[in-house]
Amino acid sequence: MMLQVCRYLVLFLLATDHLSAGETVDQSRLVFPTPDRPVAPIVSSAYSDEKTRDSNGEARRVMDRIGIRPGLRVADIGAGDGYYTVRLARRLGPTSTIYAEDVKSDYLKRLEARLEKEGIRGVRWVLGLPNDPKLMLNSIDVALLSHVYHEIENPYEFFYRLRPALAADARVAIIDVDRPTRDHGTPPALLRCEFEALGYRQIDFVSLDPADGYLAIFVPPPELPPVSLIRPCVSNAIGDIQGRKRK
Repeated sequence: MMLQVCRYLVLFLLATDHLSAGETVDQSRLVFPTPDRPVAPIVSSAYSDEKTRDSNGEARRVMDRIGIRPGLRVADIGAGDGYYTVRLARRLGPTSTIYAEDVKSDYLKRLEARLEKEGIRGVRWVLGLPNDPKLMLNSIDVALLSHVYHEIENPYEFFYRLRPALAADARVAIIDVDRPTRDHGTPPALLRCEFEALGYRQIDFVSLDPADGYLAIFVPPPELPPVSLIRPCVSNAIGDIQGRKRK
């Protein structure tokens, strides 16, 4: 157990620039590649409407496919109005560990008021940064991102910094639609390529039809690659993968 904790501590220090090859690294020295495609702006705290999503069975099917069950610690990253936060809390119960993370403090305040009104207790609030979800070391079994991936300014940096928060056997679940990032979607091939650049491995992919989009599930690498070795994916004008840049 102690060895596992030490290993995650090393990953955390690497991702937060406090350790590299046995010495302290200046924050400015850790430069991540820029994604070779547009990044969509954050335009809303919600995707579609909850009644439509529920009538299409979205949350139930997603949680079943991921295997959400009591005892798992789950982070709803980019929680917004809390479509998944609310449904995770109902499934996992009042003693669960659920983190509602967002980069918008006003979204979190509205969600806090919603949960209070609906009598949902125990959700933990995390105000993240565009490049860092700010989750605690080894604190998450499932990270869920619903219709927000295309709004992440630099996915290489973001998921690099997420890795230390992921426990052993953790999974990262992405829900998005298959269209160019500039149109608020992510082509599945682009998603897979960007995750693979960091060593994450896709283990599941399913269409959510009749609900919008798809669910893709990834497992993190045992160890992150050096930032200098991360090769960004190259996308063409319609968002398809052409390959990976070479230096």
